[in-house]
Amino acid sequence: MISVEETRVHNGLPLVRLGMEGTRSVTLLVAFDAGARAERPEENGMAHFLEHMVFKGGERYATYRDVNNTAERLGAQLNAYTSHDLVAFHVTCRAEAAMEAADLLTDFVGRSHLDAGELERERGVVIQEIARSDDQPASVASKLIDRAAFGEHPLGRAVLGPADHLRSFSRDDLVAFRERRWAPQRGGAFVAGDLSSVDVDGIGELFGRFPAQPDPPPVEDAPDFERQVLVEPRETNQSHLRLYWRPGVRPTSVAERAALAVYSTLLGGSMGSRLFDEIREQRGLCYAIRASAWSHTDTPNLGVASGLDSSKCLEAYRRIGEIVTELSEVGPTEEEVERARSYAAGSRVLALEGTGAVARSAAAQKVTFGEVRSPEEMVGALDAVSFEEVRSVARDIAGPPGVACVGPHTAAEFE
Repeated sequence: MISVEETRVHNGLPLVRLGMEGTRSVTLLVAFDAGARAERPEENGMAHFLEHMVFKGGERYATYRDVNNTAERLGAQLNAYTSHDLVAFHVTCRAEAAMEAADLLTDFVGRSHLDAGELERERGVVIQEIARSDDQPASVASKLIDRAAFGEHPLGRAVLGPADHLRSFSRDDLVAFRERRWAPQRGGAFVAGDLSSVDVDGIGELFGRFPAQPDPPPVEDAPDFERQVLVEPRETNQSHLRLYWRPGVRPTSVAERAALAVYSTLLGGSMGSRLFDEIREQRGLCYAIRASAWSHTDTPNLGVASGLDSSKCLEAYRRIGEIVTELSEVGPTEEEVERARSYAAGSRVLALEGTGAVARSAAAQKVTFGEVRSPEEMVGALDAVSFEEVRSVARDIAGPPGVACVGPHTAAEFE
């Protein structure tokens, strides 16, 4: 069992403690509703660039060497990530070092001075990261499907942003974005694992280092789905195909998100799924294929991703569409739903064995949906999914998907 206790720091930051029996480690994570979705058009890439710059040092740990050396002295691992929905920073360490790790994390993140002298050097690093991403066809396909699904909306823009934007960002720009978006009341602090060495008052004081901010402006609502087909022609032997549907479930409903998760599992989330069985095993059209479901605050999403022999890409595309239509019109079998439900719940249990995974899951829930449910509740929601609920999800997913493809193709081939 994982216990969940939530309080609030004086600056408005929710503090969620997740006690996990049987572990000797702890993860401390702080996140804000300040991902790529919160950027203005000219700011695209700024949330991720700011994530990089924060690691250059704060008040007590003034340089990146101070930050890195202190983490290693504690035997701790530091990292961060930026998505469309949020930016998060985390440290995982042995339980006895929890308070020192919290001091480190809250100093270089909460009191980061964003050293102007480091700006040019890190700018070059992130531009290299963008170039690496653009050299990878699978990464390009993933960015294209976001644009096919959401167009020019912030959810359709790449989290890394374009290199030209990175060249233009100043320190003042980063500070202004942080002051506008890093509102404690729209984020959260999460402590997951062995809490035996965590002083509740002390941890609250440390997370109080984040300055209070007014509520940030609301993000732009997700647009209605309008099908797009985006192809980047490349003379390659393998094509990278991405498909997108907009399900009809309510993102704020845990039960409906669970039903969508079970549907995506039986569609293409396991080796027993319809797509893996037919597209890979029976037809040999690809090495790997996968369906996945996820939700932003206001929109649910279903995607299929595969890398295929270019000569077989269009055959696979047509058959994937036929399988989705069959599920919509005829429905899955009860045996399929039972198997997919068990697999989805079991996968969730396995995925939440580590303290880092538990902290990241809690952050995604809190920042995106405003509440935190224990892993037991989330697994219980999957266990409770009924055949009719999955049938309802399947019935609603129909019609041509949005398409993104990198390979020797044209958009007209997917129309």
